[in-house]
This record gives sequence, C-alpha cells and structure tokens, in this order.
Amino acid sequence: MRLKIMPQKKSLSVLQTPLILFLCQVMSALEVPLDLVQPPTITRQSPKDYIIDPRENIEIQCEAKGKPPPSFSWTRNGTHFDIDKDPLVKMLPNSGTLVISITIEGKAETYEGVYQCTARNERGAAISNNIVIRPSRSPLWTKEKLEQITILKGQSLVLPCRPPLGLPPPIIFWMDNSFQRLPQSERVSQGLNGDLYFSNVLPEDTREDYICYARFNHTQTIQQKQPISVKVHSMDELNDTITANLSDSEFYGAKSYIERPPKLLTPEGRTSHKEELRENVLSLECIAEGLPTPSINWTKEDGELPINRTFYKNFKKTLNIIHVSEADSGKYKCTARNSLGFVEHTISVTVKAAPYWITAPRNLVLSPGEDGTLICRANGNPKPNISWLINGVPIEMAPDDPSRKIDGDTILFSDVQESSSAVYQCNASNEYGYLLANAFVNVLAEPPRILTEVDLRYQVITDRPAMLDCAFFGSPIPTIEWFKGTKGSVLQENTYVFHDNGTLEIPVAQKESADTYTCVVRNKLGMAKNDVHLEVKDPTRIIKQPEYKIVQRGGRVSFECTVKHDPTLIATLTWLKDYGELPNDGRFSIDNDHLVIMNISDEDDATYTCVANTSLDIVSASAMLRVVDRPNPPFDLELTSFLERSVQLSWIPGEENNSPITEFIIEYEDAFHEPGIWHHQTDVPGIQTTAELKLSPYVKYSFRVIAVNSIGRSLPSEASEYYMTKAAEPEENPTAVEGIGSEPDNLVITWQPLKGFDSNGPGLQYKVSWRQKDGDDEWTSVVVANVSKYIVSGTPTFVPYLVKVQALNNVGFAPEPGIIIGHSGEDLPMVAPSNVRVNVVNSTLAEVHWEPVPPKSIRGHLKGYRIYYWKVKNSSKRNRRHVEKKILTFNGNKTHGMLPGLEPFSHYTLNVRVVNGKGEGPASVDQVFNTPEGVPGAPLFLKIVNPTLDSLTLEWDPPSHPNGILTAYTLKFQPINSTHELGPLVDLKIPANMTSLILRNLSYSTRYKFYFYAQTAAGTGSPITEEAVTTVDEAGVHPPAVGADKAMASRQVDIATQGWFIGLMCAVALLILILLIVCFIRRNKGGKYPVKEKEDAHADPEIQPMKEDDGTFGEYSDAEDHKPLKKGSRTPSDRTVKKEDSDDSLVDYGEGVNGQFNEDGSFIGQYSGKKEKEPAEGNESSEAPSPVNAMNSFV
Repeated sequence: MRLKIMPQKKSLSVLQTPLILFLCQVMSALEVPLDLVQPPTITRQSPKDYIIDPRENIEIQCEAKGKPPPSFSWTRNGTHFDIDKDPLVKMLPNSGTLVISITIEGKAETYEGVYQCTARNERGAAISNNIVIRPSRSPLWTKEKLEQITILKGQSLVLPCRPPLGLPPPIIFWMDNSFQRLPQSERVSQGLNGDLYFSNVLPEDTREDYICYARFNHTQTIQQKQPISVKVHSMDELNDTITANLSDSEFYGAKSYIERPPKLLTPEGRTSHKEELRENVLSLECIAEGLPTPSINWTKEDGELPINRTFYKNFKKTLNIIHVSEADSGKYKCTARNSLGFVEHTISVTVKAAPYWITAPRNLVLSPGEDGTLICRANGNPKPNISWLINGVPIEMAPDDPSRKIDGDTILFSDVQESSSAVYQCNASNEYGYLLANAFVNVLAEPPRILTEVDLRYQVITDRPAMLDCAFFGSPIPTIEWFKGTKGSVLQENTYVFHDNGTLEIPVAQKESADTYTCVVRNKLGMAKNDVHLEVKDPTRIIKQPEYKIVQRGGRVSFECTVKHDPTLIATLTWLKDYGELPNDGRFSIDNDHLVIMNISDEDDATYTCVANTSLDIVSASAMLRVVDRPNPPFDLELTSFLERSVQLSWIPGEENNSPITEFIIEYEDAFHEPGIWHHQTDVPGIQTTAELKLSPYVKYSFRVIAVNSIGRSLPSEASEYYMTKAAEPEENPTAVEGIGSEPDNLVITWQPLKGFDSNGPGLQYKVSWRQKDGDDEWTSVVVANVSKYIVSGTPTFVPYLVKVQALNNVGFAPEPGIIIGHSGEDLPMVAPSNVRVNVVNSTLAEVHWEPVPPKSIRGHLKGYRIYYWKVKNSSKRNRRHVEKKILTFNGNKTHGMLPGLEPFSHYTLNVRVVNGKGEGPASVDQVFNTPEGVPGAPLFLKIVNPTLDSLTLEWDPPSHPNGILTAYTLKFQPINSTHELGPLVDLKIPANMTSLILRNLSYSTRYKFYFYAQTAAGTGSPITEEAVTTVDEAGVHPPAVGADKAMASRQVDIATQGWFIGLMCAVALLILILLIVCFIRRNKGGKYPVKEKEDAHADPEIQPMKEDDGTFGEYSDAEDHKPLKKGSRTPSDRTVKKEDSDDSLVDYGEGVNGQFNEDGSFIGQYSGKKEKEPAEGNESSEAPSPVNAMNSFV
C-alpha cells in the first residue's frame, strides 16, 4: 500500500499566495493511455515569435506523443524543409526538434523564416504553430558630433537619446563616465522613448558626461551614445558671457530665468491617441516643464482608475495599468500643476485584442457508432475568423466524411467508425494574431480500466478537503460509483463532490471520515474497481506565537514559537527572515522553540516567521523586530540669511533608526572667547530642519545640531562654518556689585566681571562711581581695566555710600547701571551695654536682660550681643585658681537672653558686650548670681563585699555632682528567684554621712537587686543599681566520706604551695596592674562625648521649653580665643589630669568650640571647652577611677 498525501494548505502569512487545493487535471474527456492506439498530440513546441542569439546554435522544438509513435516533418516559409540536404541541420532521435549548428560555420540570418512542424501516424497528423525565427540585433549608435548645450538657469531641457533599432528593443538608461546612474526626480526624469527631460535646470546640472546607454538583453551587450555636455548659466554669468564673446542665439532657448506655469514636453498638444492590446500593460506618459517644478496627476473621464491594476512610475509621470481589457478603453487625463497654473492633456485609449479562447477544442474519444462534437470558440477585437483543418489540410480540401458535419465553429459527428479517427485543427485569427489548436477524434472500443494505483492510502488534516483519485479509461466512457466501507451504499452528492475525472472530494474531512473507499467503473464492455484508504489527522497549531519586539541596537532578542501537532506525524520548525532563509550568522541561534538574536544590528530589522510543517499541513506565525537606536547625527549644516543679530541655520536629519526624532538641540561655540566649549543655543521640534538663531555682538559663532528621540541623543553633527558678528556696546552691566570696607578708612567696591561673550566688543572696561549716601557730594568716577575690585581710601568710618559699576568697550557704554548701598570700613564698638540684670529661673537656667547701646557707638553692622559667664571657685581649698569662661552670642538687636546648662548650687559671674563686623566692644560691669540646689547625680559607685549566709556589706561614694547638700541616701532592694521574678521591695533611709552598710537577716543562697539613690533638699537623684548573692548554707551539704575532709584539705594545701599556681597568680596580678595603668592614662586624655550623657547626668525638671522666637538662647563659644583646638590636644603643661566631668554642664572634654542650644536650653552637638585642672570645692568630688567600673572591665 502506497501513501499519498493530500496537498498542503500553505499559510497565507508565509507565502502570501492563493491556496492550491489539488493538482489533478479536471477533464471533460478522458486521457487515452499510451498503450492504446491514438492519433498524435503535440506536447512541446517553440514560441511563435522566436528570437535567437546569433552566436549560439538554433534549436526549434517539436515534441509529440501517439500510438504508433509519430513521425515528424517540417516546412519553412510554407514549403517542405528537407533537413537531409543541409549538413548543419539535424533532427533529434524520437523527436521532431531541429538543431541547426551555426557556431562553427553558417549564419543565423540564413535560417530566418517561418517554420512549422507536423507529427503523423496512421491515425492522423498534428501540426505546430507557425514559428517565426529571427536573430537578435544590437546595432551601434551612428556617429554624431555633439556640441555643448549652454542654457540659462530655470529653463527646460530635453537630452535626446534616439537609440538604434534592435531586436528586441533595448532597455535605455542614463549614466555618467563612472557608470553611475544619474539621479532622477520630479524635476529630472527619463521618458518612455529614452530621452532625458529637465522641467527646469539648476547650476548643479552642469556636467560633461550625460551618456545614454542601450542594453540589449538577448545578446547581453550594452551600447553607449556620445557624451552630452551641458553648461547652466545664471543671469549674471549670462550678462558677462554675452558681453565677452557670445550672442543670444547661441543659448539653448531664449527665455530668461523666470517662474512660469507648466507646459507639456510630451505628449504635444491637448489630446492624443493610444492603442494597446488586451492583457498587455498600458503605459501613458505626461512630462511637463515649468518653474516651480510641476507635479502630475491622473484621472479617467467617466470612470475610476482600476485600484488593483494601477501603478505609477517615474514620479507619477507614467501611468501603468496591467492586464488591460476592453473595459479600460476610454479617455485618460493628465494634469501638470504648479503654483502659477496648470495644463491638461487627454489621451484616448482603445484596447484591441488578438484572438483568445472562449472554448478550445478538446480530444474526443468515441466508441464505434457513437456521436460527438468538437467546439472551437474564440473572441478578439476585431472578431476573429474561424477555420478548420484535418490532419494539417484545410477541411474543404479533405475527402468527404458522412459522419461529420461542419457548422461554423462546431463539427458534429454521428455514427462514427474507426476510419473516422483523425486530428482536427482549429485556427482563429485577426489582424493582431492567431490561435491554433489540435484536437483528435479517436474511435476505440475498450472495456473500463482504472489508471490509479491500487490500495492507495491518503492522509488529510481535519477540516480540510480530501481528494480520493480514481482515474479511469474506457470506450464508451464508463460510469463511476463510490462506496464507503466494506458494506457501504453508493455515496450521494449531498455530502460528496464527484469530479468528471473520477475523483471523489470530501469537502470537510472529519475524524469519522477515515475509512476505506471503493470506486467502481462500468461500461457495456465490462467493469473495474479499486480501494483507497483515508486517514484523518489532527491539525498542526502554534499555541505560543512570537511577539512584536522593539530592541535597541546591540541588544538581544528572543522569539518563542510553541507548536502542537498530531502525534503520528513528524513536525519540523523553521525560522524565516522576511520570508527567506535566516542569515548564516553566528548571532542567530535556535534553541528548541526559541530564536535568539545577539548583538542586534540595523540589518536585523525584519519580519521573523516560524513555520511549522508536517507532511500534511503547514502553519506559520510572524512577528516584527523593530531595531531602534539613538538617531544618527544631522549633517550638511548650512548658514543663510546673515544679519547683524541673527542667522538662519538649516540641516538634514540623520537616520531616525526607527524611533521618530522628537527635537533638535542646537549648540554654539564662541571660538573667539571660549574655543572648544559648546553652549546651549535653543531647541526646535523634531519636524523642523531650520531655525532662526538670535546672536550676540562680537562673537565668532559655530553651530552644531544634536537629534533626540525616545532612545536618547545622537552624536553632535559636524560643526557649521564660522560667522563673526559685529561689535556693539555692552548690553549688560556687572552683577554682584558690593561696597564693603576692609579697614576703618576705606571702601572696597567689588563686582562680578562680564564674560567675554557678554563684552560685545573689544576693550572691555568698567566705570566705577561712588558718593556718600547722606551727603551732597557729586559722584566720583574712575574707569578701570577688566578687573573685579576697586578700593576707595580715606573714607570716614562706617559711612553709607551709593555705588554703581558700568561696563563699556571701544564701541560705547552699557545702559545706566543700578545703584547699590555700601559702607566704608567698620571699627570696634565704643560703648558697653548697660543696666545688666540676671533673673535665675531654676537651678540650671538663668535669664539675662540689658539695655542696647546707642547705634552710633556700634561703628559697624550690628552682629548681636555676647554674654561671657563663668563659675566662681573658692580658692581656699586649692593652691591654684582657674576661671573657665563660657560664651553665648545672641544675633541681632536683642535685649535679653537665656543661659541654659548651668550647674545647680553654684556661684556665677557674667558680663555683656556688643559685637559688630569688626569685633567686640568693651564689657559691661560684672554681674554675680547663684543657682539653687538641684537633685544630685547617682552615687559614684556601689559595691557589695563580704557576702555571708545571711548578710551583705554595701560600700559607696557620694555623687560626683551632688548639686547641693546631701541630706540622705535611699536604698531599695528585692530578691530575685530562679525564674527571674522579683520579690517584695524593701526601702531604707541612710544618713548622708555614711559610706557603708551591712544588711543582715537575708536569705541564704539568694540573689538580690539593689537600687541606691542620693538626696538633696531639691529631691532624689538617679539611682545606681547592683546585684549580689548570699552564700550557700553549709549545713545543707551532706558530709563527705571518711577521710574526704582530710584529703580535701591536703589537696588545697598542696595546690596553694605549688610553684605553677604561684606563678599564675603573679601573672594575673601583673596583667591587672597594666590594665589599671592603661585605664588611668586614657581617662586623663581629652575627648568628645555625646551630649546626651551630660544632659542625662544634669537633667533638671525645672527647665521648661521655650520658644525659639523668644530669641533668648544664644550661640555658645569658648572664652579664651574663640578658636577650636585640634583634636587630641596634649595634657596641660603642669601634668594635671582633666576631670571626668566638667564643673559646669556646658563644656565637656576636648576643644573649645561655639555651641548651639535648643528652645528648652538643651545643648545641640557636643559640649566642648578648653579646661585646666582646678581645685575641688563645694559640691565637687575627686576624680579617682571607679573601682566598680575598673573591676567590671575585667569581667
């Protein structure tokens, strides 16, 4: 059983061609098997008009079939051609094809003529068409002397080609000496006759090598005309040339260069006529001259141009209509139009027709005694004549046959016999051509036979048509019936389609259509049958189609195509690019159902198609890849319309790279003042290619353009030509003009000089003018060079001045400048603030009030008031006394301020000074005040020693900052059980003079937590906490075995007396000593610590938040020199060690810097201050390191 596959239904998206459903020939008559007797049939012949290459052998084809095999003969120019008499001519074996050998000897012209072939056997004779043999010709151009054509700019011009007549006609084109095609446009184009038309000429049309070429395709030769030289003159050049040596008559044409309405160069007149044959291409042409260049438009009178058959060429100057028919006859109008008018031309078109078939005669197979008909119907314009021949002889000259009757284009046969077999020829002809058809009448008596192979197996896709073949032959013509299955009934036409050639068509095959089908053919001489088998398969489908992609150049893209198909079929997946094969490029790779493209370039911008096909069907899906990138740089920058303050810039955009240009950025370079530096000029929309640019004087401009699209900016274009603008007076004056004295007796006038771009001309200078604001003096002026400062000496101290600075150059002055107010130099204030008063708010905050100083005594810009304050120490307890001053500055004309961060229970002194831009004035009279007591700090340490079964000994030191007189201590403690739960809290009061306490009656082996507080009259301070455990009850320990105590004591004695144990203890002691020394040294070095710790240590609930706009908090600074010391400064020269905490809460370790306070008096940043060792007194305590902390450091 042989498999036969249904023809595939090809995807329109892949091939874009109509579907071919089947390939079988549908016949109205049967093909006679070649093993049966039959007349000849021509199967191949050369074309009617046969143009040969004279350099090659001539082959005239004539092939035929028949039984018995036919013999062949030829006529030439209507007479018998005896091939045996010409040694150059031979006929191929078993064929009628002639081969004429002319490559060695002989000429093609000798064998020109009309040839006809006859194929003959005992049943009749078939003839070929008249084959006209003509050798191709490619003659040379005739020699001619061509003068240079001189013409005025704007005139029209026609360069004639007039190619030599060839066979077939040559293809015409224009090129230059370098074999480059001459560019054509709406203005310059080639006509159908080969001439080159110029609607108007421009100077760039001047050249000496306009060459017309004729290509003869049949002989693959190209001939060229002599070059034509054209010189285009402008009117000015014309005047000079005429004056020198020319007359007007020597110019091509006589009209001057003026704009004019269109005029047709071809065709001439207002109307013309065109005749064309049916099925040919109708070509209509209109070429016009004029200035501006005209455009062409086409219409058809009383009708529309056929949409699918109309095409324009040559910039719409040529109208082509393909496959013309008689319906295309009519009047076609071309209109040439420009801004000055239009011109029209009407072409009347008549479509003629060579004969074409309506019904061509077909071979007729009859059995003896049957009737039949031969029909030969043709049409044309004019109507063709129909004539009949029999076996190549006009039927009128043939013997009479009673079985046939001729009725015009029909021959009727009745009661035919075997002798009626013959070949009939039908000839339909008119003045435009002829048709010749052979059709035989073959009289046979033959039982049915099936020509299709036995037991064919067909496969088809679901929902597609299935075509089951059953080709047969018999005479008389048999009848055919189809059956489905082994016991099926005759199939009917309501579901199936029965073709004349025996084929059964199932229009829409379904799964249930799969079965065995039987065809049965019968005539009166017998019967034949054949089985065929149909299999119906699932269709191939693309379930995941590739998707449209936009990728930037250089990127990567992946297309996916997932296919599902019938499991019994093998599917292949192929990728196409623009419906062709993928490039043989390593950047393309296919991974299962993915197509991956790497390093994408512009050439990859295409449509990609995945084609999935099996032996039965083919499906496809396509997606477009759009490759985008930044635009290419614009080019051909041109400057025009040069004016003093503007110029027009035009450019040609670069390639958009598939992303539209949204804008152009124009930049300029000032080669005179800032060469090599590009500045932004302006932006213009992406559809604009010109810009009017405003310019500044005295600048050497060059421009460049950058294109922008959604991907990014292009590279800059090449720079334009330079354009230097003329000089002018400055348009602007210097900015940032100031008048500030640097000394008490001067005024320093400064300004921001103009940039070179703004100078507008050479010799840039400045006119500096000044006078006292409150005086009647005239302006004093001085002109200085291109500088930025001028100093006026001998001025009064801090006097307001009016100042102005005006720019000027060699051309003139800038506009009148604006006036600013400046001041001469400042001096130190002369008067101290008076009536200074202090109001103590609480233990850490005080408010200071003062009377402002008279404005005239300030002698400068008032910066504010500065308060110096310090804590007074009692020198009786120490040999040395050091006073550390703090500073708070209050900006502006304030009359009060707040002093935060004071230490409780302290004695302070302060004074106030006014500050200007030069410095501080004299200090006010010192004011003394005291701060009240505050809550104390935490005790310095708390340690638990000597734990026993029921007691613990507590030892402590008073707070380092008692902030008053200690009145008592508070001890709170509570037990902690094994689950870390706290027991009841015990509260004890302890006298202030105690530093240790033994707690008795405690539980044994119990952990306690202790909270220890100090108290003053102001309240209780913050606690210090500690935990400790009582020892284990020895009574609860079981007695050891006999001898165990002795052994334990012996072991303890032995260990204590061992040398290694003694050495270990010594090493531990040495290590502890070293660490204590290191800690002691580090504690005596200065450093900065966070403010938060100090605020926690000196928190005072009495301090209330204050609003910032009260202006009562100032800026803090060191009292020594107001300059910070470098970090890590050395210990003072007297080798004293700094205290852990400052004596006041504003200054901590390290350098002295100004501080800032919040509204509530809290300090911002880090306290700092320059400190020296000072005696401990009052509520101060010694700075010995805490043994608890030291001990904890080793844990």
